[in-house]
Amino acid sequence: MRRALVLLGVVWLAACGPAEVEYKETRYVFGTLVEFIIRGVDEGKAKRAVAAVDRDFQRMHKDWHAWKPGGELVALNETLAKGESRTVSDFVLPLLEQGQAFEAKSGGLFNPAIGAVVNAWGFHADELPKGALPDFDEIRALAAKQPSMADVKIEGNRVSSTNTAVRFDFGGFAKGVALDMAASKLKALGIEHAIVNAGGDLNTIGDAGKRLWTVGIRDPRDWGVIASVELMGGENLYTSGNYERFREADGIRYAHIIDPRTGMAVDHTVSASVIHENGALADAAATALIVAGPDDWADVARAMDITYAMLVDKQGTVYATPEMLARVKFETSKELTIVESGG
Repeated sequence: MRRALVLLGVVWLAACGPAEVEYKETRYVFGTLVEFIIRGVDEGKAKRAVAAVDRDFQRMHKDWHAWKPGGELVALNETLAKGESRTVSDFVLPLLEQGQAFEAKSGGLFNPAIGAVVNAWGFHADELPKGALPDFDEIRALAAKQPSMADVKIEGNRVSSTNTAVRFDFGGFAKGVALDMAASKLKALGIEHAIVNAGGDLNTIGDAGKRLWTVGIRDPRDWGVIASVELMGGENLYTSGNYERFREADGIRYAHIIDPRTGMAVDHTVSASVIHENGALADAAATALIVAGPDDWADVARAMDITYAMLVDKQGTVYATPEMLARVKFETSKELTIVESGG
């Protein structure tokens, strides 16, 4: 079955209902703008809630960052490199546990233990890498050491690894974990209707003025909207793509999404979008689907319990589960190709 389609990325939110009180605020964290839309409470309560979440975000950005001096993850990576163990806080432990589970579900295509490879590519910083390309032989050699979350041993809060090549980098799903925590905190603070949008990855709570949240999907060729999808409260949409974060040399663009098996940048797939109630899982799955590519993405989606998924390859062909296609509404002016797969 074929239809028309495009590349993905959230750019707008439609939350209607003029009689509803709506508060908006934007903060900068994780190297991107994070937008809060909160409905149904007074401005003071909404501001206090955003401030509380932002304090958590700032700590996450420091302690979950693999290369920020003084951060907890940096210290853990240094300890594992020495073949030693370390006690981690309850703030870092959930990422390790979820990282293990998601790597296992993805068959190793999502792997937060390849931080050394990410660093070699220069994708560890918030800014885009510049300068000469890394030594590809060195990168392949790092990948050949096969660092994996399966090498990591967790006993209570004590963490060790049987492979000294393991270096954690949570960039592939940290936003999902962070937004899941943000949604939980907002609800604990009495917020019943909200959306938190971190650069196009977003979590929802409640509704948009007695309506579903309507989320726009971006066409990166012209920064316009090519489709929309409605999300029920508690559903989250995550997109991974190689069209914004990359390094370029001699006219060749190298994406920041790495195949853990080879250490090399993925070039066969442009983006993947996933809808799921678990934002961390959706974030990780979107990355895994890009690595899997057009031939294997549907199998990986099933293995990761993903029902709503969409993939775009470098030719512009779009692959989507029938459940996802049933929910997405395309702009009639866009002339593109979609293949229904999986399910």
